[in-house]
Amino acid sequence: MTFDYLFGKGVSTVLPLDRLEVSYSKRTGKIKTVNLDGRLLATFRSDGGVALTINGAEMLIRHPAFIQNCIVVERGVDELIASGRSVFAKHVTRCGDRIRPGAEVAVLDEDGRVIAVGKAILSAKMMRSFKVGVAVKVREGVKQRKM
Repeated sequence: MTFDYLFGKGVSTVLPLDRLEVSYSKRTGKIKTVNLDGRLLATFRSDGGVALTINGAEMLIRHPAFIQNCIVVERGVDELIASGRSVFAKHVTRCGDRIRPGAEVAVLDEDGRVIAVGKAILSAKMMRSFKVGVAVKVREGVKQRKM
């Protein structure tokens, strides 16, 4: 339910729920991480949000509604972003309507491949109109990937 709430109705249907491994906090009993076949998909934050990993974004991108939580960057900067550099507004070519400041986003290259995940600094409307400033603070790029 949390994935559907945060990323769009039905997005969780691409997750093989019977194979997910969930770890819980010993102190609070709340969900801490979600894994699939030993690979970390997401971490649940204390504020109720979800921090996606590259693996998690690659799973969720299979659902068409998830694209509303993604931004596409122009060619040429995708290598830098895949290395963990922040995304600047001037490099955003497309962005989904569900993006708000503080939202979890996946960064895609022009070919639709996930190259990074991070937290949006600007809303979708701001990303479309601004030509300066950081749009997304990247947490993990594919070149930094932790398998």
